[in-house]
Amino acid sequence: MNASLAVTDNALQFRWVEAPPAAASREVMPGVIWLRMPLPFALDHINLWLLADGDGWTQVDCGYGNAATRGLWQQHFAGTLKGRPIRRVIATHYHPDHVGNAAWLAARSDCAVTMPQAEYLTAHAVSDERAGYGVAAISALFRAHGLAAEHVAALEARGNAYRRGVPELPLYFERLAAGDEIAIGPQRWRVIPGYGHSPEHASLYCAELGVLISGDMLLPRISTNVSVWPVEPDGDPLGRFLASLDRLAELPSGTLVLPSHGLPFVGVAARVEQLRAHHVSRLAELEAAASLPVTAADIVPVLFRRELDLQQRFFAMGEAIAHLNHLWHRGRVKRLVAADRAVRFVAA
Repeated sequence: MNASLAVTDNALQFRWVEAPPAAASREVMPGVIWLRMPLPFALDHINLWLLADGDGWTQVDCGYGNAATRGLWQQHFAGTLKGRPIRRVIATHYHPDHVGNAAWLAARSDCAVTMPQAEYLTAHAVSDERAGYGVAAISALFRAHGLAAEHVAALEARGNAYRRGVPELPLYFERLAAGDEIAIGPQRWRVIPGYGHSPEHASLYCAELGVLISGDMLLPRISTNVSVWPVEPDGDPLGRFLASLDRLAELPSGTLVLPSHGLPFVGVAARVEQLRAHHVSRLAELEAAASLPVTAADIVPVLFRRELDLQQRFFAMGEAIAHLNHLWHRGRVKRLVAADRAVRFVAA
């Protein structure tokens, strides 16, 4: 669909009604190329962004680290890149669909991987299963929050799923930090930090182009996963996520958002308001559900009204704890910890 033809839907304006096929690409505007790669999950795709950078390219996010994605990359090397090298690889955050091929692309192109320090260190911690990051720690957290024994066993049997999507990680990196400005071709892109979805997510904003590469912080159709993890079991990632959305809402109204999942859209402030209203509604439902003491596992069906596979249940538990912790931090529920460390919440 031509970029000049827009579709308006529920306060958001979409420039295209469909994504490019996996082996193809689409020029969003001169020097900004849209790639889409498959994912082996219910959320079955990721958008990647190729930015013209002098005689080469800067690649933003890398796709899941498996043979299928690398095969598609080989096709793009032969076609989309037009014989020009990748000069820099940027990862918005440490999740497998974003960093899975970062080391491979950087080695193939003899360039650096650029990402926030907290994301780089977390990637290595999760891959290596360091204390507070491994499967055993996650199982213990979810068990304390009421996850049934059979689901805990399934999680443990799955093992370290992160390494399946990230078979290798870069041994060094160049740091991205909040407020940094990166020269990519003739434009400058400013790093906007985001918290809650991951430790130090980096979105990239170019005022000259009026474009935000939002990563996972702002998606058009789904709410970004915001979870509590064992390394910070009492944290309030949802509070940090909502504060991060407020920063994005300050961008100009005509900003074109290039998300990691879904279609590019215009309507930053409208989407932020939709997401904020969504979480306000869910929090009210959870507060009502906690009239008697409940575990996070008890309220998963309130947040997710459908059957969940193992991967979805894993994220659902983290998100349920995050919502209950948010209510607890704001004094709307009390947290009860039993002698066996089982955790429940009840309305204050």
